[in-house]
Amino acid sequence: MAMDDISSQLFKYRYHFGIAIFVSLIFSLLLYAAPRLLSILGYFWPLFASTTLFLVAVIAFGGVSQLSTETQGQGIIDYVAGRPDYTN
Repeated sequence: MAMDDISSQLFKYRYHFGIAIFVSLIFSLLLYAAPRLLSILGYFWPLFASTTLFLVAVIAFGGVSQLSTETQGQGIIDYVAGRPDYTN
């Protein structure tokens, strides 16, 4: 294969190379500008901690089996939908 053959083959894919370089450049700039994972965890740790405590309390007081019941919230759904508890 001559050098002209290689150049013509590469020239067919010039847009692909350009897009790949552009995407790589954007991705590297985003990684450079993005905050570090520990900074994000440091900012949101109260939210994570309170959510964890709430879920532990729900499981401890209500039990795991109560969470999986499909009819658990049926009473409030009926109330919101305006359906009475009795039928005539």
